[in-house]
Amino acid sequence: MKQMEERIKRSFSVQAENFESPAMSFSKQEYLQETLKAVGARKTDLALEVAAGTCACGRALADQVQHVVCLDLTPAMLAEGKKEAERQGKTNMTFLLGNAMELPFLPDSFDLVISRLAFHHFPDVRRPMQEMARVLKPGGKLVLIDMEAAEEHLRQTEDAIETLRDASHVKNLSREEMLHLFEEEKIEVEQCTSTKIPVSLDAWMQLTKTPQNVQSEIQKRMREELEGGAKTGFSPYQAGGSIRFDQRWLFLLGRKPRQEKP
Repeated sequence: MKQMEERIKRSFSVQAENFESPAMSFSKQEYLQETLKAVGARKTDLALEVAAGTCACGRALADQVQHVVCLDLTPAMLAEGKKEAERQGKTNMTFLLGNAMELPFLPDSFDLVISRLAFHHFPDVRRPMQEMARVLKPGGKLVLIDMEAAEEHLRQTEDAIETLRDASHVKNLSREEMLHLFEEEKIEVEQCTSTKIPVSLDAWMQLTKTPQNVQSEIQKRMREELEGGAKTGFSPYQAGGSIRFDQRWLFLLGRKPRQEKP
C-alpha cells in the first residue's frame, strides 16, 4: 500500500502544475455546475472532498455551503488548489494533507462527503468508502464520481493502457461495482447517472508527462482501432484533426440512513 501511495504522490506532483489546464475536463465549469446542481448542497452544510486533488469541485462547492475541507495525499496538488482558492477569494475552505484510507475525523462529522475521479487510483476501494461513510452524518449525502469501466471483455485492455499513461492508475470500476460499494455501507442510492466527457488524447498524455515512446505506443494502438484493428476499450474517434475519446463519468449520490435499519 505504501508503494502505491508513493506512486500516487509522484504522479500527481507531476500533474499538479497543469491539472487545471483548459485542455482537460477535470475543472471545466460546465461539468462542475452540473455536479453542483445534482448534489443540491445547503448553506448550512459542512462538506468534505476526499482525494480532492486541486479541489476544483470543493472550490465550486464553497459558494453553496458553510465550509469545505479538501483532503489529498499530494502536497503539490493541495498547494495549487489553495493558491487558486486564494485567487478566487474563497475564505471558507481548509486544505488538509491526509489519506483517504484513514480520514482524520470523528464519526458523523460532515453533511456532505464527495470524491471525484479518485477511486480508480485505490488498490482497496472498500476502505475509503468505509471511511467516507463513517464520517458522514446520518441523513447526509455521499457522492462518488469516477470513470466507468469499459465492457467486461475490454476492461483489462483499457486498464493496461491507462496504466501505461499513468502508473498510479489501478482499475476503473463498473457501475455494478460502484453500486455495490454503496450497498455494503448501507448508503441508499438516490441518483445514478452516466455522462460522456470528450477528451483529447494528446492533452490526456501531456498532463501526466507520459514519455514520448509510451505516447507513441498508445497513439499507435488508437490509430489501429480507428482503422478496424484490435479494440482498446477507449472507442477513439477523429475530431478537429486529432484523436479523441469519451470518458464515461458515473455520478452516484446516496444518503446515509438517519437510523440503522434492523
